[in-house]
Amino acid sequence: MSKLEKIITEIKQLEQELLQELQKKQDEYLYIIDGKRVKFEAETRRYHRTLATKIHTYFANASITNILTLPIIWFCLVPALFLDIVVSFYHTICFRIYGIPRVRRSDYIVIDHQNLEYLNWIEKVNCVFCSYFNGLIAWVQEIAARTEQYWCPIKHARKLSTIHSRYHKFLAYGDSENYQKTLQQVRRDFEDIKHSA
Repeated sequence: MSKLEKIITEIKQLEQELLQELQKKQDEYLYIIDGKRVKFEAETRRYHRTLATKIHTYFANASITNILTLPIIWFCLVPALFLDIVVSFYHTICFRIYGIPRVRRSDYIVIDHQNLEYLNWIEKVNCVFCSYFNGLIAWVQEIAARTEQYWCPIKHARKLSTIHSRYHKFLAYGDSENYQKTLQQVRRDFEDIKHSA
């Protein structure tokens, strides 16, 4: 195992530890996860409702620039929905043809803030929008990462600010001999995904 692979393995282990720590918050904040639903105890829900900002107070405290830019933010939903449709079409057809493991949408697009009673209905709608949009981008990034592994698994020469989940599988920039020898092997190397699914 190369040093890069060891670092990536350590990062994945730390991500798992982080997720476990986040799950411990269930006990602290008195909720349970039942399938895809989040349920709070009745007393907690009642208390949360007392904390929700009233609509008139919410608007009174909102800055005029936030109110004026709302149409711009919500217009982003149009290209997001178009992106969702196009990528879904590509993902459904091409991943089957290429033999690439499909990306589970529900692992990325998680919408559950509407269960928080301490949010008013405007905050809930905004949270649903942000959860959808960010989840969609993450889902599309994973589809793009697997696509890149299949078609062009070569690392970049320049430093990237972030790397996607498949980048550690890619071949070194400029390694022409290894590229020709191992392209087909790297192109099919999705065993880590198949084992974790």
